[in-house]
Amino acid sequence: MTKNSICSLDIEFSDKIEALLKPPSPQQVQEYFAQLIATRQCRGLTIKQNGDFGKGVYADIEFREGELVLKDQMLVGSQHSSNKVDCLVCSYCFRFIGSIELQIGRKLYLQDLGISSSKECVLETYSQPSKQCCADDSSNEDFMTDNDDLVACTSSSQNDKIPLPKEVIQSLMNGNLVLPYSKQFSLPTVVSCPGGCGEAYYCSESCAKVDWELFHSLLCTGERSGSSCREALVKFIQHANETNDIFIPAAKAISFTILKYKKLKAAKLEGKEQCTNPNTLEDSSFSMLLEAWRPISMGYKRRWWDCIALPDDVDYSDEASFRMQIRELAFMSLQLLKESIFDKECAPLFSLEIYGHIIGMFELNNLDLVVASPVEDYFLYIDDLPYPEKEEAEKITRQILDALGDDYSVCCQGTAFFPMQSCMNHSCHPNAKAFKREEDRDGQAIIIALQSISKGDEITISYIDEDLPFEERQALLADYGFKCRCPKCTGEGD
Repeated sequence: MTKNSICSLDIEFSDKIEALLKPPSPQQVQEYFAQLIATRQCRGLTIKQNGDFGKGVYADIEFREGELVLKDQMLVGSQHSSNKVDCLVCSYCFRFIGSIELQIGRKLYLQDLGISSSKECVLETYSQPSKQCCADDSSNEDFMTDNDDLVACTSSSQNDKIPLPKEVIQSLMNGNLVLPYSKQFSLPTVVSCPGGCGEAYYCSESCAKVDWELFHSLLCTGERSGSSCREALVKFIQHANETNDIFIPAAKAISFTILKYKKLKAAKLEGKEQCTNPNTLEDSSFSMLLEAWRPISMGYKRRWWDCIALPDDVDYSDEASFRMQIRELAFMSLQLLKESIFDKECAPLFSLEIYGHIIGMFELNNLDLVVASPVEDYFLYIDDLPYPEKEEAEKITRQILDALGDDYSVCCQGTAFFPMQSCMNHSCHPNAKAFKREEDRDGQAIIIALQSISKGDEITISYIDEDLPFEERQALLADYGFKCRCPKCTGEGD
């Protein structure tokens, strides 16, 4: 494992790394998820080892077609860096925040700066407009009567979008311009990061507090950050944004483990430890690190450079070179992260072996973070208004749509690890699916029954488009490291 490592920590802590990466036993899996299910009040589910297929999720009760099977809170997740141009969301629960006007104005403001979601760039500086750019006090009346200026600003260089005057964009962001009927789509007020950075924003003080305690206190670039070197942390974030932002959730997984370890240690020193199980909390620092690592240990992991799918433009003869480049890229990221938040007592977490397995966990589980945009709901609402009201509203909204262009509404997108959904096995004829309902407005994973599910049945979802032909399905599933033998594939493959 560590003989040819380019990271010295892989050799120095090889025994501890092996212990951290040791797969949990079937009993440990069942006990962990039983406790998680009880804590989250998820009724009717059991998670256990499933023979050759790893873990599986089973129904303890009957579920009707269309019924909610699971609402799963992510363990670790992050918004894609490019998506931050289009969506201002809570950094913990990923609900849209601010207002419809702020969401639109902020996007147009960034668009005017030449920043788009298709460009890889550092976005932290532009997370919110400055007070100076929001100082204008343009009114709704000014906006409605300025049609000539809008037409004159047509620019083919921005894909035929019709830019809005800057003062109108400023009015959208600072709240002076209120769009018709937008009050019916109210969003939580923006709460700033308690550490003072300009990268994290929240929907509530409670989300800000929880995120700070679980992840962000070590990864904050603000003045109250717990990072040992904020300059290195900024470089780490820049490197992730410019190369692969999968490094961000990997860093959050390490931060989560360190902060949980510190909490366990503090409780032990104060004689207030809550855990009484001697098998999970022994009298040693490493046993506490193992306990802190346990939630991450439950995710199926392989090293990133071993499990990442070979891109179409890379020839098989170049596969070894490609995987070596991926490994070196991860090492560069790890070095910056180590300089930023290294903790001597948690040193094994900063080995390349551990880092590679954490990134591989996100790569293999491939669970997307998706939250629908209220901006789309708003414009659909306007479009469905009765004729007189619609005509009046569109005097304003039509110009907004012309400025936004075809991509007027983009959902929040990111990468996350959902501990229970990740245990669901694939079937090309699944009995459940991931599906966000109208009321689901945050980053939780939602699983709905596609058909009646009997007590004792395994709950399965499809990792791919199950309507594709047999050969295409098998090719896509090969990237997950298995060949599907569900009844549908068995029948079609004969």
